[in-house]
Amino acid sequence: MNRLLDDFLVGLVLCAGFGYTIYALGPKSLRKALVTATAALLGRVPGTRLRAAAARMMAAGTAQGSCGGCGSCGSNTAAGQGASAGLPGATPEVRVPLSKIGRRRSPGS
Repeated sequence: MNRLLDDFLVGLVLCAGFGYTIYALGPKSLRKALVTATAALLGRVPGTRLRAAAARMMAAGTAQGSCGGCGSCGSNTAAGQGASAGLPGATPEVRVPLSKIGRRRSPGS
């Protein structure tokens, strides 16, 4: 009986590790789908703590925050609008021409 339980637990840990690897290295759309599916499964289990966790996971899966995926999330912030509009207190964007950027030299040369 103990060998069967040990094999089951090792298999469960290996599946969890494989799932985490897919989650961490996979595309963001897959992450969102996995979080939403996990939240749906947790929402069906009886228990108030699991339902609260499911609600938080569902909110995280559908959040439209600065995810870094499309590149347009951070451009609509108030700080970005103030700097481009030339408002007082907003720091302007610094632009350096590409020709001015040289190669780094090692300290010994």
